[in-house]
Order: sequence, then C-alpha cells, then structure tokens
Amino acid sequence: MLFSSFDSLKEKFISIFDKYFVANLCKIVLLSGVILYLASIFLFKDSNCSSYYELLESSNNNKSPQISHFISSNDTNPTNLNHIVFGLLGSEKAWHYRKNYIESWWKPKVTRGYLFLDVPPSGNLLPWSKNSPPYKVSKNITKLVQETHHVAPIMARMVHGIKEIFDQEHEGVRWLIMGDDDSIFFLENIVDVLGKYDHNKYYYFGGQSEYILSNFWFSFDQGFGGAGIIMSFPLAKALAEDIESCLRRYPFLNSADLITMTCIVDLGANFSPLKGLHQFDLRGDISGLLSSHPKAPLMSLHHFDATSPIFPSMDRIQSTKHLMRAANYDQSRMLQQTICHHRSSNWTFSVSWGYSVHIYEKIMPRSHLIKPIQTFSAWVAKPENPPYYMFNTRSSVKDSCETPHLFFLKSIGETWNRNEIMATYSRSAVRRLPGCPIGGNHPANYVNKIQVYSRRTKRTEMDRCECCDIIHTTGSNKAQLKLRECLTNEKIA
Repeated sequence: MLFSSFDSLKEKFISIFDKYFVANLCKIVLLSGVILYLASIFLFKDSNCSSYYELLESSNNNKSPQISHFISSNDTNPTNLNHIVFGLLGSEKAWHYRKNYIESWWKPKVTRGYLFLDVPPSGNLLPWSKNSPPYKVSKNITKLVQETHHVAPIMARMVHGIKEIFDQEHEGVRWLIMGDDDSIFFLENIVDVLGKYDHNKYYYFGGQSEYILSNFWFSFDQGFGGAGIIMSFPLAKALAEDIESCLRRYPFLNSADLITMTCIVDLGANFSPLKGLHQFDLRGDISGLLSSHPKAPLMSLHHFDATSPIFPSMDRIQSTKHLMRAANYDQSRMLQQTICHHRSSNWTFSVSWGYSVHIYEKIMPRSHLIKPIQTFSAWVAKPENPPYYMFNTRSSVKDSCETPHLFFLKSIGETWNRNEIMATYSRSAVRRLPGCPIGGNHPANYVNKIQVYSRRTKRTEMDRCECCDIIHTTGSNKAQLKLRECLTNEKIA
C-alpha cells in the first residue's frame, strides 16, 4: 500500500513537472524568436528591401486613380465598345472633304475618342458637326523637334498623338486604336475580335500593306496607321510614358508608323498582323480584292481617296455610306466570300456579302476563287518583276469561262418575318462576251438580279465559310441564294 501511494504521488509530481517545464520551454523559445526577429530588423535591414506590409501599404498609397479604376471596373466582363478609345489623326484642310468617311461609322456619344487636327477648324467646319468625333488641336512639340532636329516634324506630331489621346481619356479603357481621318472602322467586328484577347497583356495589332514594297521599304513587322494600329491598355500606357523619349532617340526616322513600331519594340512587344485591317496601298478599281476578301472579320478600310469608288455610278462618299448600310445589318458577314454551284447550269456563284456577286459559267473550285482578280494596280510605279502584292491574284482576262458576270449591292433589308436579311444585287454592266463554250454549260447573260438571304443572327465562329442553296429556273432573270452552314464534309468544288 505504501509503495502504491508513493508511486501515485511520484506520477503526479512528474506530471506537474512536465507541464510547467514544457510551458516554460515554449515561453523561452517564443521569447528567443521575438528577440531574433527584432535584431534582424534593426541590425541587418537592407535599405533596398521592404517587408510585405510595407510593400502592400506603398502599393495602395502610390497606385494612381486611373489604374485603380482600370483594375477594378468590370475587368472580367466581356469587352464592349466602351472599352475602346480611338485617336484619329487628320488635318484641318483635309477634314473639309474627309469627315464623311468618319461620320459613316462614328456613333456620337457612344464611340469614345478624339480627332486631332493640326490647326483649329474654320470656315464651314463651324459650328462643329455633332456627328463628328470631338476634336482637339495637336500639342505644339516644336521645341522637341528643334532640339532633336527631327527629319519629319509632321510624323513626330502624329506619333505624339498617342500620348495626347491617352492623356485625354483612358479610364476604364482596354484598347487604344489609332487611325487616320479617312479610316473606316467596323466597330462590332473590332469588339468581337479584341474580345478574344487578354487586354491586360502587351498586344500590338495592325494591318500590313497590300503592296509588298511598302512593307520592304518600311517594315514587314509594323502596323500601317491608316488601317488602324491597335494597342492593349498596358502597352498604350507604357508607350505614352516613353513617347517623347523615343522621339528623341529616333529623330532620323521619317515615317509615323515606323517610329511607332520602333518605340513599341523597344518596350518588348511584337507586331501581330490581323487580316481584317486594310491599308489599301493600291490604285484604281479594288473591287477584285473586296470580292475575294480574306476569311477574317472585316475591321477597317483605308485610302478611299486613292482608289476608284467601290460601287458603279456612285462617288466615294456615296459608296462608303452604301457599304455601311449593309454593315448596319450584319458586320459578321461583311465581305465574307461564299461559293455555291448550280449544277444543272454548270454555274458558280461567288458572294461577297454586302458588296458583290459573281456568276461564272463553269464549275470553279473555291481554291481558285479565293484569289482576287487583279482589277487594281500597284501603289507606285510597278517594279519590273513580281511579286507585287502580299497575296496571290488572278489575272483579269477576257475569257468567257474565266470572266464573271458582275453584280453589286443595290438594296438590303429584313424579310417580313425578320428572321432573315435579304440583300439584292443588280448587274453592273453587260459582259459582252459569248457564252462559255464548254459542253453542257449555259450562258448567264439574261440574269440581272440576285437575291441573297442570310440568317438574322450574326456568325460568332468563323472556322469555316458558309454554303448556300440556289433557286433558279432556266430563263428567269432572277436567282435566289440562301446562305446556310455547310454540312459535315460538304465540299465546295
């Protein structure tokens, strides 16, 4: 019994000793840790390093209101037109006759951006049209130009416009687009295309010149400004902050687009061409190219002053407005090429939606018809040897089987039930060639009207072109085409 009591007492003593010993040991370890931490702060602190809390406080205190708004304002929502700001560069002299180009697509109080003029507007430009973008007069950078002996003051002024548009308005902006005073933009397609990219990364989009030597003379890795230069917000911000320094670094460059590209490359971004942006460094009749548009959403058109009117019997301004009427119904299909065959007549239809329809008097494969007919000429005197263009072309020949019957958009509207859009195309001129002599083929001289029906809903995916069904009775002067999605494995040949 004594030993039993002693053992019990011993166990209690050990238990009490262990408890206090462990508790005191923990206190000692904790106290040692605090002492070591304080010593590391006061004795070993590196002036170039900051604690997590210091960095967090510094970040909150120094973050600019604009950037804070950009990060927190619906940043995860789909891109819309309000996320895009336009900087358009022009001259007071040219704006008198070019404003109609911009007003054909600009949406007052909806589209964001400014037109930058070289001098204040005068004459019949006042009062300023409510249908035009609000204007600003470009900042006077004469001092910078004189200090650097810049070889192209006008080009320096255009490049400096990037900083000026950014300084004017960038709250909540995801994309900055620079263009000229005769650039025609297709806003819905631009929103859809840019919505596929992460606007928080560095992106530099643009269109290359169609004329191969223009790219060679300047750069194959630059966006041409008339087609539109597109920058994501972080890149635009970095470029705006560096633009004056960059103008001082490169006073010997004489092209605004080349200066812009060079400044962007110095910031670590690379050029990404988009086929839907068109500089149109071409002369004359560009209908051949518009009728075989690349399989990409149409985003811009430029240099309409340098080309013939795109619709017969219309001037340039009328042609622009006529094309935009179709764009107001469905931009996703604008100029998209659809190839269809009418086997009983051995005809091939090539539809450039919203613009033209061609009828060929023989069965033609799509691989051939996607090459534009060379109705146009080079931007400058043609060099002795090809290549001339950045794409393959077909020669414009007087051959009954190779020369199409041409039809251009006459009118467009919704069908009575509003489920479809009907575009009517009329013959532009008599072809004045005999019928294709291949056996079994039929002449198409008597057809003078083509109606093209398409769904009212826009196409969201462009991985494949559309197909169509043709309704035509031999001898009828009218043909009807109904666009539809292609069947699985349906061959367009």
